[in-house]
Amino acid sequence: MSVNYAAGLSPYADKGVCGLPESFDSPEDLKAKVENIAQLIKESQYLVVHTGAGISTSAGIPDFRGPKGVWTLEQKGESPHFDTTFEDARPSLTHMALLGLQRAGYLKYLISQNVDGLHVRSGFPRDKLSELHGNMFVEECEKCGRQYVREKVIGVMGLKPTGRYCEVVRSRGLRACRGKLISTILDWEDALPDRDLNRADDASRRADLALTLGTSMQIKPSGDLPLLTKRKGGKVVIVNLQPTKHDKHAHIRIHGYVDDVMKQLMELLGLEIPKWEGPTICESSTGLSENAGDVKPPHNVSAKGEVKKDEIKQERKREGPQLPEDGSVKHETVSVKRERADFSLETNEEK
Repeated sequence: MSVNYAAGLSPYADKGVCGLPESFDSPEDLKAKVENIAQLIKESQYLVVHTGAGISTSAGIPDFRGPKGVWTLEQKGESPHFDTTFEDARPSLTHMALLGLQRAGYLKYLISQNVDGLHVRSGFPRDKLSELHGNMFVEECEKCGRQYVREKVIGVMGLKPTGRYCEVVRSRGLRACRGKLISTILDWEDALPDRDLNRADDASRRADLALTLGTSMQIKPSGDLPLLTKRKGGKVVIVNLQPTKHDKHAHIRIHGYVDDVMKQLMELLGLEIPKWEGPTICESSTGLSENAGDVKPPHNVSAKGEVKKDEIKQERKREGPQLPEDGSVKHETVSVKRERADFSLETNEEK
């Protein structure tokens, strides 16, 4: 659960602004706004969705900065309440609605800051998904790049060895790779995964519509990716109960529960929300799904077993990558810390 995840991170004082008040649109305003979003989606050519901890609260996993979030309560000296474990958590209505949007051809790419694994376990195709901060169920070979999706949480964090070894058999019957498997969960100072970040960056630039769900966008560079869409001429839609860093950049701003928004949206689009029938892993949007288990999908590996290295490598540091007016990001090593504490409603992101 997020409680264990938060406790497993190294000590870090600046966890962002916590406990901001929540606001709710009236039912009439919510309905009108969702109708506008449905029209935007119908007209869009490339929809990208960005998700945060707010889409998993209805699944029993606490968020971090909400009124009863893990870090909000921590600042008050209180203990957070949780209703489930990562293994027992079921994808929320929003998780399954996003899968329905993808299958219907509307959703082209999904970018998530969540580590709970619910997008993968819902059956969302991994080739259409960037998990920028890792996945509690995924471990990766540090030698060949092969990833393993497990039924249970890996148990370690901060890109540390899990105690297991890669089982990939090399060509011509040579011995197995035997590289050390490491967790994919990032600690505060760890670099974001190149492959996921590059794909998220490319999708954000290509998008004509960015829909953000359940995130205050306080994290850099993750939270700034929707700005790339706007700076390329696209529109940004924000759904979150609390204020976000980029509210002033939103074409539509909704204060409401994401499940309520997605339920209405799917009805307006004439789409059914898929039923969840247990943990399912789907590697490719054109391939078949598998039952979750010790799935060993190839990941970022060439036909020769060589790891493909991407150009961008970004670490999380408070200041983060500067986004010029043309929306470009410098392709160089930038240290970015995972959370910023200097968020205020008056902050100006267009510097």
